[in-house]
Amino acid sequence: MSSLALTLLYLLAAVLGVVVCRSLKLPPMLGYLAAGVLIGPHALALAQNSSSVRHLGEFGVVFLMFAIGLEFSLPKLRAMRSSVFGLGLLQVALTMGLACSGVLVLASLVGGVWDVGWQTALALSGTLAMSSTAIVVKLMAERAELETEHGRRVLGILLFQDLAVVPLLVLIPALGSAPDQLLTALGMALLKATVLVAVLLTGGQSVMRWWLTLVARRKSDELFMLNLLLITLGLAWLTELAGLSLALGAFIAGVLVSETEYRHQVGTDIRPFHDVLLGLFFITIGMMLDWHILLEQWALVLGLLLLPLALKLGVILVLARAMGATTGVAMRTGLYLAQAGEFGFVLLSLTQDNGLVRPALMNPILAAMVLSMLATPFLIQYSNRIVLRLVASDWLQQSLQMTTIARKAIDTSKHVLICGYGRCGQNLARLLEQEGIPYMALDLDPDRVRQAAAAGHSVVYGDATRLQALMAAGLVRASAVAVTYLDVPATLKVLANTRTHAPQVPVVVRTQDDLHLDRLQAAGATEVVPEAIEGSMMLASHALALVGVPMRRVIRLVQEQRDARYQLLRGYFHGADDDTVQERDQERLSTVTLPPGAQTLGKPLGELALHAMGVRVVNLRHGNGHMSTPGDDTLLAAGDTLVLSGHPNALLSAQDKLLRG
Repeated sequence: MSSLALTLLYLLAAVLGVVVCRSLKLPPMLGYLAAGVLIGPHALALAQNSSSVRHLGEFGVVFLMFAIGLEFSLPKLRAMRSSVFGLGLLQVALTMGLACSGVLVLASLVGGVWDVGWQTALALSGTLAMSSTAIVVKLMAERAELETEHGRRVLGILLFQDLAVVPLLVLIPALGSAPDQLLTALGMALLKATVLVAVLLTGGQSVMRWWLTLVARRKSDELFMLNLLLITLGLAWLTELAGLSLALGAFIAGVLVSETEYRHQVGTDIRPFHDVLLGLFFITIGMMLDWHILLEQWALVLGLLLLPLALKLGVILVLARAMGATTGVAMRTGLYLAQAGEFGFVLLSLTQDNGLVRPALMNPILAAMVLSMLATPFLIQYSNRIVLRLVASDWLQQSLQMTTIARKAIDTSKHVLICGYGRCGQNLARLLEQEGIPYMALDLDPDRVRQAAAAGHSVVYGDATRLQALMAAGLVRASAVAVTYLDVPATLKVLANTRTHAPQVPVVVRTQDDLHLDRLQAAGATEVVPEAIEGSMMLASHALALVGVPMRRVIRLVQEQRDARYQLLRGYFHGADDDTVQERDQERLSTVTLPPGAQTLGKPLGELALHAMGVRVVNLRHGNGHMSTPGDDTLLAAGDTLVLSGHPNALLSAQDKLLRG
């Protein structure tokens, strides 16, 4: 098969695999693995796992390690140090220790294909300790669980596993040396890694910042991209030249770039290479899998699937409980991390390349790892049912939490329910307090909740994405809901629960930009406030004032922009403090709610000819709480609230016409 035909085959397999997985809401990594199995020599035999293709796959690992290094952040590690260097370190160390001991015991009792040395046992234990960052983080983000108790523990363990790959990449090639040269090889590998890392990290950061600044000043996207490829592949080549792995150099390159102000731009630019080449790597892994093994050695594969799952689940359960987690949280953490991971494939491939694992053992291990990753979405999807069935105290714990929320909110009504009590939520709460409006806030940060509650704020620990928490906080009695965090999947859950169980309650949503505006409005958001638009309007107002535009004109221009952007802010509503000579004849807003006996019910809005009276209908809120943009063919119904804009006399005439019985 020609190179072009082979390339087209890989692309076709990758596209089809990812399309199927996306349709089933599964991570694309599983699609790459399945595509590799299908076109590989053990299935349709459409392609061979050639050395050139494997080299391209190795570049995927290089960019994966570069991306991990790019996310390396000392402040982030400090903030999560108890989860990363406590729970994460113990999980990797204990899992490797138990797995290594288990393989050696099996080798002494069974022999045969399991007759392996401690070097192989140690390499395989490192493979077993890894979990899938790509799959787990994606599924948790979709389920809005990144900020939950088990979510923070899962992220901490995954972060340490990513860091633990670095010494394993140095260790495994040295373990493949001859027995009489093993200690020398380990010592030299450690020395080389220490010297290289020290040289690059001590002087490399300032050099990297100077170089990237120099390149960025040329204002050429092509040059910046070529420079990234040169840095990543160049440092990977240097570490390979030193007798270490390509991936180690890529990781160091990512760490160096992470300390510069260009890290976010670099992450955006490098992602296409990272995703495509990593997909190719997983296709090559899938091609290595002989599906006949599943039939011929099903008992061995099943054992290699279930025993590691049980071992990791048990280790994480015990460690998390020992470090203060409830049994339910500990079991959820274990269920999310029991599977094999993408770095496990990297380490297993490195183990095979260094002659540490026999082909007869390689295929069953590979098959078990692939199956465990395929099972991950289902383990996570049904984790709550599993925990509730196995851990009776978890149901009691959740009930106590709901009782605490309900007790706090029992005497509250016509309040604003604030989902998320970060900086934005706290600012909103202060404004509500100034106006004497009650509020109830839900937040998942226990430290923030404890400090704010001690200061007298009306905030409780609870997950706003869960219906039980919203109902306990008085959703049906609330006058409004404000979602203050930027997590779109979590916001969609809040909107779905609110629209189903309290459709009359309006919901205001905060977003970073207007990318998801239509999606959030379709889900039932009364108003969506994008930070980017508000920031740009404030920036424009300051700039206009600084260049000499009169302040009254600046305020009017900004208000016009808001009028065009937000339905609920077009004009203003008249109040007692507005009844001045200057304000009496200005255009204002007024609301009219149609009673059951009004003559206008069932008539199209255009038939009323309100525009002829000098009145404009700027918004319409239906009796079920939904907002809509009114048109001439909009039929009016009892309970509809119309927001009218016009001069005072015209508004009085329009109200009289709408309310006439």
